[in-house]
Amino acid sequence: NFPERGAGYVDLVRSQPLARDAAQLWIADYIRAFENGEDLGRPQLLATRVSLPSDRAFGTYATALAVTTGPPLDSLTEVPWNQTSLDVLLEFPIRSLDARFAIDARLARLGVQTNTVLKYVAPDGTERAYQYHGDAGLVRLDPAWYHAGWQFVTLGVQHILGGIDHLLFVLCLVIPFRRMKPLVLIVTAFTVAHSITLVSAALGIVPDALCFPPLVETLIAASIVYMALENMVGARLQRRWLVAFGFGLVHGFGFSFALGESLQFAGSHLAVSLFTFNLGVEIGQLLVLAIAVPLVSLLFRRVVAERLGIIILSAFVAHTAWHWMVDRGASLGEYRFAWPAWDLALAASALRAAFVLVIIGAAAWGLTELYRRIDGSRPEPETQS
Repeated sequence: NFPERGAGYVDLVRSQPLARDAAQLWIADYIRAFENGEDLGRPQLLATRVSLPSDRAFGTYATALAVTTGPPLDSLTEVPWNQTSLDVLLEFPIRSLDARFAIDARLARLGVQTNTVLKYVAPDGTERAYQYHGDAGLVRLDPAWYHAGWQFVTLGVQHILGGIDHLLFVLCLVIPFRRMKPLVLIVTAFTVAHSITLVSAALGIVPDALCFPPLVETLIAASIVYMALENMVGARLQRRWLVAFGFGLVHGFGFSFALGESLQFAGSHLAVSLFTFNLGVEIGQLLVLAIAVPLVSLLFRRVVAERLGIIILSAFVAHTAWHWMVDRGASLGEYRFAWPAWDLALAASALRAAFVLVIIGAAAWGLTELYRRIDGSRPEPETQS
């Protein structure tokens, strides 16, 4: 509670000592910095300054440093008590400019919702910017490839285990096919498909329309409904892997939405991060299958007949996914679709999309050959008259 004067303005003279205490208690004590993994301890509080809400000094490090260490606001400046900014300069002792640094700023407790914009200026002058909501945990400002890899493997596993819609889709895929050979083909088709669109989206080869994310989420729910209904009427292996491939393309875009904000923490290791995130998704899927397939098989042997069990499980899944599809479809309906302008940017986007379609076609051909080998089918000899 800062001292006020007049009609609710901050008393800048009497508030200056309190501003320093607030900076220490609410900010400095909750920020940790690390050099090559070693905690640098409590920072030294060098300066604090109450600023106007219109202040733009933090656009660059040089201007932020100059303003924070410069003279305070004029004591007669009228600053509303609930619109002030507090600029703080903290210093950590380091040993080498060539070290790898990380920061853990636990500031989410400061409000119901907190947004952090973090800019890292490397010794060579290059800048890297991060933006996130709440607490991001340990942010490696210049991560090594193995740090980025481990972070995104973990993120991929967490995403698939925490994404109930993806889990239900994978479960619907394999309920009727619990033997090794069919599982290999179905899971491979789904993996190849979502890997293509995941990488494409990460590289920016994705529509930028506002309605695209809700469209993808609606299609994901629709894919679960379709798979559940197909299980109920009877599914064939050849049709199942084709459906898994087609819907896998949609789910890949869904994975990319979770990955998009996190790619800023990859540093210069974009390829490693994409690969390891996808690897984490596959590890999560395999963990789910390793648990679900034996449990479903046991259920069908001991509790209910297989055909009846498939119908019951699929009916529950279809009921849940139907509500998702209706709700997401209603949200999608609130967006207005507009055809893009016919210009060079659209032509470039079309060329990139065509390249991705070629990759999809090649992947589908490869999976067709894999199906032929697994199925053991051979061309029938021609009948001679």
